[in-house]
Amino acid sequence: MRSDILTSKSPRIDVHGETYDSVSLYLTQFIDDNYKLGNKYIAIIHGKGEGILKNRIHELLKNNSKVEDFYLNNWNIGETIIVLKVEK
Repeated sequence: MRSDILTSKSPRIDVHGETYDSVSLYLTQFIDDNYKLGNKYIAIIHGKGEGILKNRIHELLKNNSKVEDFYLNNWNIGETIIVLKVEK
């Protein structure tokens, strides 16, 4: 279910200003922590900009076995919603 209402209280991390390489570490740790906590929906705020961080994040998400799905927030394209493979 793609509803931004579900993610309004979901954990999120803001990576504005991070480098292409450092975002990998932050994203992996954020996903691992939330997976262990059993959180189904999380969000990463990467900003709109030129899309460098967004593209890097989406590349990492495609290759992460704990990620079920991800998509841009319908109301804020500077944020990606992530659906983790956890059972609730």
